[in-house]
Amino acid sequence: MLTKQQKRSLALLIIPFIGSLIIRFLYFTNKKKFHAPDTLTDESFIMACWHGELLMIPYAYLRYKEIPSVKLFISEHFDGELIAKTLGFFGFGTIRGSTTRGGAKALIQAIKEIKSGSDIGITPDGPKGPRHQVHDGIIAIAQKTKKKIVLVEIKPSKYWQLKSWDKFIVPKPFGELNYFISEPIDVSELEFEEARKLIKEGLLSHEH
Repeated sequence: MLTKQQKRSLALLIIPFIGSLIIRFLYFTNKKKFHAPDTLTDESFIMACWHGELLMIPYAYLRYKEIPSVKLFISEHFDGELIAKTLGFFGFGTIRGSTTRGGAKALIQAIKEIKSGSDIGITPDGPKGPRHQVHDGIIAIAQKTKKKIVLVEIKPSKYWQLKSWDKFIVPKPFGELNYFISEPIDVSELEFEEARKLIKEGLLSHEH
């Protein structure tokens, strides 16, 4: 019998690779519509989407950057490690930590990374919710660095929805993927609650 650690090690070898193939398969078998600016800011920026729409986020970023220079905020839980390794197949780096575990350390690293020229990817309601509630981290990073936020909604025409806290969405093949990508928004001069409201409303603009 395999130990728990051996099972996890095996999962980390197999699941991220298979996961990356599934993401590519789903992307290339769907029609794509990008409702998005032609270009984004030349400066480093923060890209945000809800945790439940995270699966297809690589292609929102790769629309603008052929060579990725992005670090994604991923929790230190085991499922976070699986996500980190899966997105590594798309050239994405990670910052490990969340608002509940390793938070301060991760925030400091994120601020250093974006100031040095890397973009940052973050799920404002991750890693454990509540769903569609914007935590302080994204606002703190944007205000400390004076960097802008790009909001991304990913709406497939056909999908499976998991019974997880975030109601995680997996697009079905042979449908249509709609990417709604905002112009960069500036929250550097806003009060926290104003910024929180702006981000939440922007990420719910196309909610059914």
